[in-house]
Amino acid sequence: MSTIHTGHLIRKRISLYSITTEASTTHQHSYINISNINMKNITFIGLGTMGFPMAGHLANNGFDVTVYNRTTAKVDTWMQQYQGTSAITPKQAVANADVVMICAGRDADVRALITAKNGVLAGIKPGALIIDHTTTSALLAEEMAAICQTHGVRFADAPVSGGQQGAQNGQLSLMVGCAEADFDAVRHATAPYTRAIARLGEAGFGQKTKMVNQICIAGLLQGLSEAINFAQHNGLDAEQVISVISQGAAGSWQMQNRHKTMIAGEYDHGFALDWMRKDLGICLEQANRSGVSLPVTALVDQFYADLQAMGCGRQDTSALLKRLEKLSTLSNS
Repeated sequence: MSTIHTGHLIRKRISLYSITTEASTTHQHSYINISNINMKNITFIGLGTMGFPMAGHLANNGFDVTVYNRTTAKVDTWMQQYQGTSAITPKQAVANADVVMICAGRDADVRALITAKNGVLAGIKPGALIIDHTTTSALLAEEMAAICQTHGVRFADAPVSGGQQGAQNGQLSLMVGCAEADFDAVRHATAPYTRAIARLGEAGFGQKTKMVNQICIAGLLQGLSEAINFAQHNGLDAEQVISVISQGAAGSWQMQNRHKTMIAGEYDHGFALDWMRKDLGICLEQANRSGVSLPVTALVDQFYADLQAMGCGRQDTSALLKRLEKLSTLSNS
């Protein structure tokens, strides 16, 4: 990887990334020269648990990055660690942007960031691309795509999976909904923090795919929680049990990466269950809209509500085990 010095800035040319294309599930190599794809200037809005390292990967891989965050303390911390520029409003942040990336919290946050008086559309240039990494409703993605189109701006919903660890390691999976003509631009711009990426359809389809992801995770975590709790109450060494069954049909990412902390009762990491409840609410609303039954997802959503009532909202989604342990304690008392 060559390094080009420009004044006090150090710019690195991206030489190679392993990514998954829409047509294949195997990793393929793409050589990316930023100057040839006209996407050198990137604005990143939202420096939370995920956005902070994602923006950092962009800065470390040759892009000129401008950052904006509602609370300035995170901006100051980011600027101490990475080379970039900061702005005080979204409008100011996007003035020179070829690509704008958003990593916010809820539908209302994204809508405000894009459409407010000092929002993205107030300052963005025609032809630029907005990539929204926030997990939102599909309706919000469709709405934003339509509004952006009236301003001559491209829009892609690209929610991510992989959690904080994936963001820090640049190993996220992206589910993209956008115009087919815009997918290459999305793929190139997000390459520094992407392990796998696929276009699933037009705007909104990325969010629908993320819903599928969250539905799967909800069921997997509840099943894993029940399995560990059952093992512990039947004289088994849960760690030993997991070491065996994880190599067979029961194995999953959640089992491999969460069982140790669950057994240890450690939940101060990962994806907060408050946010999972938000996501499952989106799933259930979309299911109702499309006439689909999600009985297990609805049940797990209520289990997360129980945990919120126990004051566990900021703990990892794997805290489902705590609820079962409490029930077991009550039944034995």
